[in-house]
Amino acid sequence: MKKRNLTIRTVIILVVTLLGIYLVFGPRRAPNAQDFTWNGIKANLEENINLGLDLKGGSHLVMRVLTDDYLRALTENNAQAAMTAATDAKLPVTGNSSVAENGTYSVTLQLSDGGQAAAVAEEVKKKVDFLNWTEDVSGNSITWSLPSTVQTVLKNQAVEQALKVIESRINAFGVKEPTLSRYGSEASAQILLQMPGVEDPERVKETIRADSNLALMKVVSAPNPSPAQTYPTREAALQSLGGSLPPNRKIYAYTERAEVANTPADQKPPQQFVVVEYPAVVDGSELRDAQAVSRTGNQGDYQISFAFKPGGAQKFGDWTGRNIGNYMAVVLNDEVKSIAYIKSQIFDQGEISGTFTKESAEDIALTLRSGALPAKIVYLEERTVGPSLGADSIRAGVTASAAGLIFIVAFMVFYYRLSGINAVIALVLNMLLTLAALVLLDSTLTLPGIAGLILGIGMAVDSNVLIFERMREELRAGKSVADAVIIGFDRAFITIIDTHVTTILAAVILYLSPSAPIRGFAVTLILGLLVNLFSAVFVSRTIFLWLLNRNPDMKTLSI
Repeated sequence: MKKRNLTIRTVIILVVTLLGIYLVFGPRRAPNAQDFTWNGIKANLEENINLGLDLKGGSHLVMRVLTDDYLRALTENNAQAAMTAATDAKLPVTGNSSVAENGTYSVTLQLSDGGQAAAVAEEVKKKVDFLNWTEDVSGNSITWSLPSTVQTVLKNQAVEQALKVIESRINAFGVKEPTLSRYGSEASAQILLQMPGVEDPERVKETIRADSNLALMKVVSAPNPSPAQTYPTREAALQSLGGSLPPNRKIYAYTERAEVANTPADQKPPQQFVVVEYPAVVDGSELRDAQAVSRTGNQGDYQISFAFKPGGAQKFGDWTGRNIGNYMAVVLNDEVKSIAYIKSQIFDQGEISGTFTKESAEDIALTLRSGALPAKIVYLEERTVGPSLGADSIRAGVTASAAGLIFIVAFMVFYYRLSGINAVIALVLNMLLTLAALVLLDSTLTLPGIAGLILGIGMAVDSNVLIFERMREELRAGKSVADAVIIGFDRAFITIIDTHVTTILAAVILYLSPSAPIRGFAVTLILGLLVNLFSAVFVSRTIFLWLLNRNPDMKTLSI
């Protein structure tokens, strides 16, 4: 080979090797003297490689989305919305009912005039999404039912929405490389969450399952300057409505902010109750942003400011313009947080006042920004892996890798003599560049991933064995050393490509598995195989070519 081509190959190898060393062992900031000590290099390595739950320690959670509750709430809300739509249009509707149990979900409207059924159905479907519900008109009633196939679709949508909401909340906490995926069968509605490095997950758990149902609702009260109408008990509030709660009213608990501030910490402030109009003027689905803010700088005096999307802002602006002087309640998770009267038309801004701490205000703002969970979740399984157990796993994995590498080095040097040193260099470079690829892709190294790394070493050895045995055959056939090297690499290359492609295809299939450990194994195996095409073929061949270039008349080869 021409000396210029050999120089180019050598430069490529040096550049790739130095880049790999930097990615694995180098600092990610301005370096200092400490970074180049043994402890500094070790600290850089631990910082650069993302370790999975089984190596770093952390929390393992399995949760289930209560999809039946989701369908129940959807049915009940649609029943109320259908009733409201018909009565607003002054159609002859006398009542409504819903069934949401044992896999049956239906909404029924009773009519005083069955001849108006078509008009009622048309008006209702303008405002209520009954697109995939079956409709049945019988006498003086109309019933919409949810087919089982649609129930399955909606349940899956609820789980997927829950995944997105949970992912948003976890990302806001800054958990590095969490694993979040569906778990078990599709019908189980289960979600797996693994959080490496999180040893005390209680705050995260509370934030994950926290409701974030915000609603701005009109208070049933005389307008300002009369004070907002409140009641000392829920029963008193119910009596104000004639003893029964109509479909377009709700009763919520309320504690005045001034009373909370002036009540000693060891005493509960007196609770009151407020009657509000239902449905809400706008709800949390219209939110664009929410932030925790402090007006006074006091750690225990935070509020939550929020802003609406354009559609919600217009809706809110229209309503406040028509209700100047009336009272409005800010309802968070079925509790009135504040009451204010409308001084003027308001469009896109609002605030939740209360005695929030900085942490609680930030958590609420986070859940509001991420959106409401479609249904409540329950935790089915929780495991905490301590850092010491993770350290034991790392120690065991490193020991197994080192033992395998030492055995392979000894075998290659014993069996292939000086040529075996060439293979050892390729193996070490393979491990280095595989780890560098993990760092570059920001992938997570798990215990199964270490197993994939070890298997990759085995495949790398196999490549060297194929090449070296082919070279031996050519030497026995009387070929010169130079010809044996070139033919050995050329003819073994096709076999190496064949074995690597088939193994990579198998690893890709494993990567499609929802199981995080199996995916971790597949990732390191694929990276190891791709790197091996460089280390075992390009690098190893360059070393032999370099030797031949220094001694063109080489008669024997230590192999």
